[in-house]
Amino acid sequence: MTKLDELVELLKKAPDEVFIQPHNVPDPDAIASSFGLKYLLETRGVHAEIVYENEIEKANSSKMLELFNIQLSLAENVSTLGAEDWTVLVDGQKGNSNMTDLVTDEVAVIDHHEWGGDNGYRLVDVRPEVGACSTIITEYFIENDIPIPKAVATALLYGIFMDTDNLTRGVSELDINMFYNLYTHSDIELITALKGNQISQQDLKDYARAFDNVEVYGEIGFLFLESGNDSLLGASSDIVVTIAGVNVVVAYSPREGGIKFSTRSINNNIKANGLVRNILEGVGFGGGHESMAGGFLPMKNLDKNKSLHTFVRHRAISFVENSYR
Repeated sequence: MTKLDELVELLKKAPDEVFIQPHNVPDPDAIASSFGLKYLLETRGVHAEIVYENEIEKANSSKMLELFNIQLSLAENVSTLGAEDWTVLVDGQKGNSNMTDLVTDEVAVIDHHEWGGDNGYRLVDVRPEVGACSTIITEYFIENDIPIPKAVATALLYGIFMDTDNLTRGVSELDINMFYNLYTHSDIELITALKGNQISQQDLKDYARAFDNVEVYGEIGFLFLESGNDSLLGASSDIVVTIAGVNVVVAYSPREGGIKFSTRSINNNIKANGLVRNILEGVGFGGGHESMAGGFLPMKNLDKNKSLHTFVRHRAISFVENSYR
């Protein structure tokens, strides 16, 4: 029995509606994974709607919804959403700062981030060694001999493409195999169109402001954004890590209720997930992959008598130095 078989068998017992929930502010990988899973479930007779929290921030994410006619609904606009409904979490887990705990019963999780612990799921497929959640969903198609429609294949291909940074970040053999399997079924012209719509004009202005604040200490780049959404924070980190001599990035920005963090590393000795956990130890929470991670520091835990910037730099530099010992 495959994971899809197990999931379908489970969801057919749902007392009411079934929903698919990607992480808040869905990116291309989260959108593609949800889109692909929805199609898979419907081939097995399970109807599911995709619900999410917050707005779509990235230009390419919005373009995906348009090009592939993907229907996502804000949870607050779904009047039937209730405690009797079941939800499959995709590309995120309960307890993560980017996954709102809806009123529904989260019975299953499909993710490629670090295992966040047992939260009452009845089915778990969490593979932190995989670079994109779209890879896992693609494997569901392959191992169950389900033909992949061109639109779904293209979306999944783009999801892998983006989350692995062109197959250069956190890539597993499965990512590569699924990528090339999808390639022959995809519309490459649509991939080109998506690559031409990755940022908006406002994003460009935000990037310009962000890069004015970059500070480099040895191989660590620090970036503080006075304002900017989560997508900008992560994308800015990706760009700063390409600066010559910079192998590690710590980016952070104020949010309602605290400070959002994004870390990157291209140094095998320094793990991005370990770095963000070290920075936030005792005051916040964080996690992710060895190459990219994120976290959150609640405002109530900030020491008003100490500089946030000094605190972040001290913990980050200490972690990097200790990584060589």
